[in-house]
Amino acid sequence: MSSTSAHTAEFIELEARYAAHNYSPLDVVIASGEGAWVTDVDGRRYFDALAGYSALNFGHCHPQLVAVAERQLRALTLTSRAFRSDQFGPFARDLAGLTGKEMILPMNSGAEAVETAVKVARRWGRQVKGLAEDWGTIIVMGGNFHGRTTTIVSFSTDKVAREGYGPYTPGFVVVPFGDIEALRAAMSDETIAVLLEPIQGEGGVVIPPDGFLQQVRSLCTERGVLMIADEIQSGLARTGRTFACDHEQVVPDIYVLGKALGGGIMPLSAIAADGDVMGVITPGSHGSTFGGNPFAAAIGREVVAMLSTGEFQARAASLGEVLAGELAGLLDHGVVEVRSRGLWAGIDVDPTIMSGKELCYRMADRGVLAKDTHGSTIRLAPPIVATDDEIRMMVGVIKDSLAV
Repeated sequence: MSSTSAHTAEFIELEARYAAHNYSPLDVVIASGEGAWVTDVDGRRYFDALAGYSALNFGHCHPQLVAVAERQLRALTLTSRAFRSDQFGPFARDLAGLTGKEMILPMNSGAEAVETAVKVARRWGRQVKGLAEDWGTIIVMGGNFHGRTTTIVSFSTDKVAREGYGPYTPGFVVVPFGDIEALRAAMSDETIAVLLEPIQGEGGVVIPPDGFLQQVRSLCTERGVLMIADEIQSGLARTGRTFACDHEQVVPDIYVLGKALGGGIMPLSAIAADGDVMGVITPGSHGSTFGGNPFAAAIGREVVAMLSTGEFQARAASLGEVLAGELAGLLDHGVVEVRSRGLWAGIDVDPTIMSGKELCYRMADRGVLAKDTHGSTIRLAPPIVATDDEIRMMVGVIKDSLAV
């Protein structure tokens, strides 16, 4: 039997085994979690190399965050919008301080935060830039992933995410990610904003050319266009800095945050901007029943406090060096390309050996959870509380799973 057919046979066997339990290795029925590990309903432990889809930068059930959540659960979890809780103000102040912005607007999911950023940009285009109603465009990048709402999939280039949901929301122009000349050519007097991920996560941890973010920032400033950075996955210490934009000393006009902002306990998202941008949102013109609720705000406030020490950023950078070094050893051994920034990596598997999905099945069978994306690519985002040895173990599992 050839090596390829042997891999295929094992893949079929693994698929059948997971199907018998009515779940896939990408949808394991988890019963508990702690640190970088989760345990399924059958008592089997897995290393979570996706950090709960990037929502768990600080690990499962981090004791500081659990303690804050327990205290707030016994105090207050929701208020009428006619009243303010004692948690929202401090959370807004602290997150504004972390981002260096004057104002924040909280929501719940990352997609809600992106939608909020789009609404702010469009209203800014009317009220500040002076564009006529129903005029103005937002430039986005090919290969993007910003969520799954109708508006967001309207400018997605992913067929699976987009197909079947038309008619699509107008007002968006797509250019290739990392191509500053294409961006320059697409800009016009009607351009309101540029929305981009500093590093494309769902695309496979795609890192733009050096200097690209600085060029985008300069071009936006020159043309009077807002720069919106979707840091939902890349932000909050994941890449070894507080924000991925920090690697190029770039400050966008609007930060879009989510996932790890809720500490893996509560959905929480927000956008952050200065008053000359955010000020276009007036009372009653935008809001959310649960946005900024006391429970989420208390947890988010603790997340910001944890990030303010710089400990997690330094740890992600240190672990990232271990990860990059270990992954480099996989090149020419079933892996054709590795991209990493801090504790975040994308791996392109030789498609003649196996697909990314098959690799994830094989890794799950060996106790490591990962996620495939776009055919032969998988992505890794282990919790920042992982140890050096756990990172080496994870890469060892990848190597074993690729072995022919």
